[in-house]
Amino acid sequence: MIPVKVLALRYLNNVSTALAAELGAPSLGLLTTDCDDATYIALDAATKAADVRVSYGRSFYAGAANASTPNAGEVIGVLAGPTPGAVRSGMEAALSALERVGFEEAGGVPYLAHTVASVGSFLAQEAGVPLGSAVAYLIAPPLEAMYAMDGALKAADVKLCKLYTPPSETNFGGGLLSGTQSACQAACAAFAAAVAEVAADPIKKE
Repeated sequence: MIPVKVLALRYLNNVSTALAAELGAPSLGLLTTDCDDATYIALDAATKAADVRVSYGRSFYAGAANASTPNAGEVIGVLAGPTPGAVRSGMEAALSALERVGFEEAGGVPYLAHTVASVGSFLAQEAGVPLGSAVAYLIAPPLEAMYAMDGALKAADVKLCKLYTPPSETNFGGGLLSGTQSACQAACAAFAAAVAEVAADPIKKE
């Protein structure tokens, strides 16, 4: 697994009235990392661990290798909660998840094929599925993403909930699939295998 680097982390325990009105809570936790998709999964984990919601999450253009400043990385995430303790608990859950979630690599091609066994409020809204549903989170470079997504959909009884057509802000693509946990795991395995196939033989003319 390619480790995720947390680049900056701050807590706002007594948010200004104007900012609280915009972001929806009196207490906030902010972080940036060098991997957007793993961070979205981690922020979703925070919503299951504490009384928080993802107030804001946005990927930056071009990816972490082209970050505009040292601490910008690839994504900013903002957790909002009713108390500083809730936000800190949520952020600690997110940071813990970031130690377990990340991209893999096949022949120099990075990809994410991760099953979220039970989604929290953030990914449930993103995928349009009920809380607690299993979701396969699949991301890869542009051609690999579309090719592997087809393989994932054919390999298991899963539903395409969200397609991220390339290029995304970070020049990747992929999507979210829902189904049983075992079906999502099978879809992830098929996605990973298809990415590896393209990595091993990029130009296939037949």
